Amino acid sequence: MKKINLILVLLSISSSVFAYLGPGMGGGVIAAVLGVIGAVLLALFGILYYPIKRMLKNRRK
Repeated sequence: MKKINLILVLLSISSSVFAYLGPGMGGGVIAAVLGVIGAVLLALFGILYYPIKRMLKNRRK
């Protein structure tokens, strides 16, 4: 219980911090978000491609 009180006191007396992130940070965030979205889409495509390909191949025969 003492640790929680100490953490709350330290968080309540913290001062403001001013930091410059710069324009490169926005580009990095956009690239990371697009990378995650692309990875999810490629994973779905990879999982669904083989069964659909097999179904179309059997349909032609």
